Amino acid sequence: MKNKINRLSLAVAIAAAAFASQVHAGGYQINEQSVSGQGYGHAGRSSNVNDATIVFGNPAGMSFLDRAQVTAGGTYLNVNSDINNVQAQRFLDAGVAQGAAPMGVQVPIGDIPGGNEGDMVPGTLIPFAFYAHPVNERLAFGFGVYAPFGSNTDYENDFQGRYFGNYTELTVISAQPTVSYRFNDQWSVGAGVTYNRVEGELRRKLPTDPSFNPAGDIDSRVEGDDDGWGYNVGVMYQPIPETTLGLTYRSKVDYTLTGDFRAYDPAGNVVRADDANLDLSTPETINFSITQQMSDRLTLMAGASWARWSRFDQILVTGSQGNTITKEIQDYSNAWAYSVGGEYQLNPQLALRAGIALDFTPTNDERRSVRIPSDDRRIFSIGAGWSPTEELTLDLAYSYLTERGTAVSQSREDSLNGLGGANYTANYKNEAHGFGAQLTYRF
Repeated sequence: MKNKINRLSLAVAIAAAAFASQVHAGGYQINEQSVSGQGYGHAGRSSNVNDATIVFGNPAGMSFLDRAQVTAGGTYLNVNSDINNVQAQRFLDAGVAQGAAPMGVQVPIGDIPGGNEGDMVPGTLIPFAFYAHPVNERLAFGFGVYAPFGSNTDYENDFQGRYFGNYTELTVISAQPTVSYRFNDQWSVGAGVTYNRVEGELRRKLPTDPSFNPAGDIDSRVEGDDDGWGYNVGVMYQPIPETTLGLTYRSKVDYTLTGDFRAYDPAGNVVRADDANLDLSTPETINFSITQQMSDRLTLMAGASWARWSRFDQILVTGSQGNTITKEIQDYSNAWAYSVGGEYQLNPQLALRAGIALDFTPTNDERRSVRIPSDDRRIFSIGAGWSPTEELTLDLAYSYLTERGTAVSQSREDSLNGLGGANYTANYKNEAHGFGAQLTYRF
């Protein structure tokens, strides 16, 4: 049974790591690399040059800045989730249920004990910092540190879906040196290299007897980390001073996740330990946006993003001897996100912003997990930028995210060493509030 515990929990945990680390459109996407951009829904991510956060949005935009500046800030995310219409059943081999030899046919023997409190995503602060330095009218350098991907879900100990995942924490931190060159008044290009650090911990429970009593569950955990390199390139075109178009490409990043697995019994003793490997590539993304200055005070923006999720068709986990631990089909689809927004310069010191975004998920109902129970989302944002002096700007923003109600339906036939299984079906409704603040100082 210990070997079965090892294989099941390790495979599921690493599979969840792959899923959580790649969430870009849909799921718990981390879009929080600019509070000024958050105010107008990130509609002008590749074309609107406000401050040093353009290092992330489009490296070509650095050469449109008139002086060196540093921007730092963060967004606090408060996520709320409701879980209802839950069905969680346990199964046992028909022969074993009758006190005989296994028959290979499972029958339901009752509900899985436990609860479904929801609100499993803790409040999280996502920080960032950028520096941009124009060397002359054509050349500029920059550097940024930010979090492009991440996930954090923490269910209660007796969560009814605990055998499919009860804890997920994964963060990707990126550092990006960048250069930009402006050919003339109309064209600029930029490029950056990204160093990415991944750290994560994932847990799920395993039953030890047919009653599925939470007090007797095995606690299986995987902790792992890895480094990966990527790049981004961008171009910015300004046919007339009032119109700016931007295009940014962010490359895939290749990882080899090495997992350190531990399974603990209820007394805290280690009952199994092993390791495994998963080759993983996050998909490339493209963002296009346009910024149009309508008047001296009003600026409008629109943008679209695309992620090549179709490359993520399976999860293949191998053991220390190169053996296949699990192979799971994911069947992801390419995903789009769209946004529109605007900025109104009320006076020389105060700018007001608003925007809306539609973000479509690459997942499907068949493969959705309790770890990331996410679906298509709408995001409404407002913000303001206050500049008491020419050197200093304080930006504030608020976003409300609401997701389409979605369903999770998972089943396992091997929760009890091949003699029993479990299923979990529930409806999820997620919403989130984002509160952002950043400070920009110009030298």
